[in-house]
Amino acid sequence: MEHTKALLIKFVMCTAAVWVILGLFYGVDFGEVLTISILLTIAAYIIGDLFILPRFGNVAATIADFGLAYFGIWIFGSMIINENISLGWASFWTAGVIAIAEIFFHNYLANRIFDEDKNEKHIRRNPAYATEMAEETDIHKDDK
Repeated sequence: MEHTKALLIKFVMCTAAVWVILGLFYGVDFGEVLTISILLTIAAYIIGDLFILPRFGNVAATIADFGLAYFGIWIFGSMIINENISLGWASFWTAGVIAIAEIFFHNYLANRIFDEDKNEKHIRRNPAYATEMAEETDIHKDDK
């Protein structure tokens, strides 16, 4: 349930950024904005948030999300957007806004999603009774 909530938050954040830059400043249709946002949200959540963030941290995940947003908007935009716009600059500005928002989103993920996952795994893997006590002091005594 928490991943669904996080994915929804990321989708709203991504849609808002793409709509503000591409929709308001460049006149891209809202349907095209939604299509780009859906594709970008799914790819960025899987690659940046579930793979890179837990392994390499917030800075690396933010840089990866910037690159993914930049190239994703450029590639998807070239296939989807019908308007004649400067797609390189539009992708750059949109990726910058998304990267700034991702800093806060990564903090949310680290505090809410990944901490709960670690606590559950810790409880299951390291119970308090895992250590066994024995009376033998020389474990190789019977090997002679």
